[in-house]
Amino acid sequence: MHWSKKKFIRYLTKNLFRFGIGVFLIPSMLCSQLNQTEPFLTVLGTVQDGGSPHLACEKSCCNTLSHEQKEKRNVTALAILIPKTNSSLLFEATPDIISQWKELNKTSVSIFLTHAHMGHYSGLMQLGREALGAKNIPVYVMPKMSAFLSKNGPWSQLVSLKNIELIPLDKNKVATPSPEITVTPLLVPHRDEFSETVGYRIQGPNKKVLFIPDIDKWSKWEFSLIEVLEKVDYAFIDATFFDAKEINYRPISEIPHPLVKETIAYLSSASKELKNKVYFIHMNHTNPMLNPESEETKWVIEEGFNIARKGQKFKL
Repeated sequence: MHWSKKKFIRYLTKNLFRFGIGVFLIPSMLCSQLNQTEPFLTVLGTVQDGGSPHLACEKSCCNTLSHEQKEKRNVTALAILIPKTNSSLLFEATPDIISQWKELNKTSVSIFLTHAHMGHYSGLMQLGREALGAKNIPVYVMPKMSAFLSKNGPWSQLVSLKNIELIPLDKNKVATPSPEITVTPLLVPHRDEFSETVGYRIQGPNKKVLFIPDIDKWSKWEFSLIEVLEKVDYAFIDATFFDAKEINYRPISEIPHPLVKETIAYLSSASKELKNKVYFIHMNHTNPMLNPESEETKWVIEEGFNIARKGQKFKL
C-alpha cells in the first residue's frame, strides 16, 4: 500500500502517543511538517563540560568512539523552541554552541546561564565580533554571573559592544522571557569560584521542567529533591559520575557531584511515576551511561529512571 508523506506522518504521530510515549523522538524536519504550534523542549547535549571524546583521554571511553558516536556527544544544553513567535530559549552557552545553534529558531534567541564553569558559558565567545557579531542577544544571569561577565575580558567586550544584553535574575523570582514560558532560578550548592550556581524550573503551557546540571550534593540543597520532583513533569539532573570508580584519578573534594548510584539510592522509596520524571544529564566522558548499550545504562532504566539523549523532544 502506498502512503503519502502526510498520511505517514499522521499515522506515526498518532501511534507514538497511542503507545504511551510522551516524548517526541521525531526529527526536526518532521516537527516542522507536523505544524507544531506549542512550545517544546529539545535536548542539545548531555556531556560534562570537557566533552567526549575528552582532551588527551587515552581510555577506551574516548579512543574507541566511532564518528557517529562522537557526533552525538555534545556538551549539556537544553533549548525551548516557541513556534508561534519563531523564538528560542537556550539553556547554557557551551563549547558546542555552533552546532547547537543550528537547532534553534534563529530570529530571536535568549540565553539562560547556570554558572561560570567552562562548559556552561564559554560558547558566548561565538557571539562576539570575531564570529557572529550578534546584536543585543538577551543573556539571563544571576548577580555574580553578571558582574563576572561585565568586569572580566574577553566577556566584558561582549557587553560593551552590545553583542549581548545582560538581563538580571533573582533567586526564586519568576522571569518571563516569552508569553508562553516562565523561568525561575533556583540556587544550588556548587563550586562557586567565579559566580553563584543555579538550576531552573521552567513552566510551559502544560508541563513543568527542572534543570540542574551541576550540584555538589542533594543533601546540601535548601530544597528536597523529592518535593521538587513532585511538582514537575520532567527533571534533567546532574549525572556527572556514575560511581566512585570513575574518579579514582582525582580527589572528589575538587569535583563534588552526587553519584548516579547515590541519587538512585536517595530516590529508592519514591513512586514509579516520580522516578520516571528523572532524565540523567551532564555525564562525564568516563560515565558508562553515555553508551546506550552499557550494563550501567540498562540498570538505570530497570530502576525506573531515564537517561537524556541528544535529540529528544518533549512537549511543554
